Parts: sequence; structure tokens; C-alpha cells
Amino acid sequence: MRWRHRMVVVAICGALAGAGRFAASAAPAGYVAYVSNEVSQDVSVVATDRDSVIAFIPLGARVRGIHVSPDGRFVYAALSGSPRCPPTMSDADCDKLPVNKQKDGIAQIDAATRRVVRTMPGGSDPEQFALSPDGARLFVSNEDAASASIIDTRTGKLVATVPVGTEPEGVSASPDGKLVFVTGETANNITAIDPADGKVLFHVDVDQRPRDLGFLPDGSRLYVSAEVGGTVSVVDVAQRQRIAVIAMPQGSRPMGVKVAPDGKRVYVATGRHGTVEVIDPATNTIVGSVKVGTRPWGLALTPDGKKLYTANGPSNDVSVVDTDRLKVIATIAVGQSPWGVAVAPPPASIPPR
Repeated sequence: MRWRHRMVVVAICGALAGAGRFAASAAPAGYVAYVSNEVSQDVSVVATDRDSVIAFIPLGARVRGIHVSPDGRFVYAALSGSPRCPPTMSDADCDKLPVNKQKDGIAQIDAATRRVVRTMPGGSDPEQFALSPDGARLFVSNEDAASASIIDTRTGKLVATVPVGTEPEGVSASPDGKLVFVTGETANNITAIDPADGKVLFHVDVDQRPRDLGFLPDGSRLYVSAEVGGTVSVVDVAQRQRIAVIAMPQGSRPMGVKVAPDGKRVYVATGRHGTVEVIDPATNTIVGSVKVGTRPWGLALTPDGKKLYTANGPSNDVSVVDTDRLKVIATIAVGQSPWGVAVAPPPASIPPR
């Protein structure tokens, strides 16, 4: 998706120059949050035990989707060489800006050394992606190609390219690893594919401009945000159909979706509305709301579900929410235009193979 808000012109050299200083900080005792910063083209490493940045990882390209391997050893980040255009720019003018397809790919970062191991092919202009539950494959949306790329993380090679809905963005793999869904922004649907061979299985219509989606832990339902529709669709996976539509507050532009580890809450970032709304899956109603930073997008939870992290693009920060109290307990300055967040155990806690 071409981000449609004003470009913030800020020098990035200070942040990158500080990378060495942050890298020398003590290893975190708790979990680590990795924040992708689209404009400063880096990843901020946040220690969740003190909610402060301890390192920056420069990547040299637009960074958006971000995830960590199930064993916590690798951080994966989607890189793009396509331009980032402000909302006042027409599509025709944006198309005139330089494009460097050589920068497209998925960076594989060693979590312990915070260095890029390799950049794997991710298709054209990779944005969001999902990992298989065993970490063996990546499923990447390629918006400008109406396709999804499947990558083998062991070989780093492209396995398949799958045609999906127009302008694909959000990607989610089922907890059992048997299905992968991709949203189609202008097709207004989600596409189910077989992760083994990339075969398209079926489509489900949802609301206008679906952005993100998340499974309940048992894989029975999907919650799909719709930016233009201002809603969240509830999809019954077995029935292959939408069974409910949940209206978000007026003025919402639903973006990121995150399901609590116990499946009792679904968190939805509302973009320019500036909140995270809380859905109870038992009733499919909104049961809470918390005001966070400017235009929240990506979301991440600690494994115990006690803390929620929101990437707030225009304000260049991350909000930390106590989910029991639904209260912001910290605001962390990160890089420029934070896009996504992923939480994982610190590398020091990972046992040797």
C-alpha cells in the first residue's frame, strides 16, 4: 500500500550514529520488541523490561512487515525499493519516482548479533508477510503484482508465486499451518491458499479495503480489518464465509489486528482515529478502547498478553499499553514512521542447538 500521509522530513544520521551506543547496552532481562521504521529504514530494538530502545539495525530500504522466527533466532523484515508517496501526490506523479527493485526482499537478521545474514527474494514490493508455525516458510504479499510469494527459509529461495486478490496486503497463517489467508485491498476479499503447494483454495468477500487479519488460537475464525469500510469482518473458516461485521467507532480506519494468546480479546488499531479497540470474540462486540499515539498501525503483544505495543507512524513512537487496565504506561521514541512491531524472547535465553 502506498502510505498516504505527509512525509516527515527529519535527518536520520543521528539515529544511525547512535546504533553503536545502543548496541552496547545491557542485554534485556525480558522480551524484545522489534520495530520496523519505514522512513529511517531501520529496525529499533526495544527491551520490554524497561521499554527503551537498546539498538538500531540499519537496513537501507523501506522497512514494513516484521516477524520473528518461532525459535527467536531470526528477525525477518520486508524491504522495498519502491517510493513512498505523500497523500497529496497523484498516482501518476508517484509512478514517475525512481524505483530500485534490487532493494526488494526479505531481510533475515541474526537476533543475537543484530546483523543481516542474507536478503531473500520476496517478490515485487513486499509489504506484509506471515511465517508458517514451524518457521520453515514465509508467505509474502506483493501488492503491485496481485500475488503472494512463498519462500523456503532454510534455503532462502522462492518456492512459488501465487495469484491472489488485487492489491494484496495482510497475510496470516492458521495455527495448525494448513491454511494461509491474504487480503485483497481492492478486491475486497481474502484468499485462502494451501501453504504446501500454493494452490488457491477459495475466496471470502469482506468489507472495503481489508488491511490485516488474525486467527483465533483454535483456527476457527478470522478477524479482518477494513480501512475504508470502517469495520472488522468475522470469518468462519470451516464455513468459508463471513458470519459477522463489527462496526468500529466513527472516523476509524481499521489497520492492524492482533489476537490475544488466550483468544479472549482481539485488538484492532484504528489508524487516524488514534485508538486501539478491543473486541470480545465471545460476543463479537467492542468491550474496551484505549487512546494511543498518532495513526497506530502495527500491533504486537507480549506472550502473556499483558502488554500491547502499537507502531504510531506520524509521531515516530510506540505506545505501550497495559492490557489489564487499558492504559498507556509508556511511550517510546523509535525511528521515523514506525510501521510494524514483533515481540520475541531475548537471544540470550535461546538454548544452543
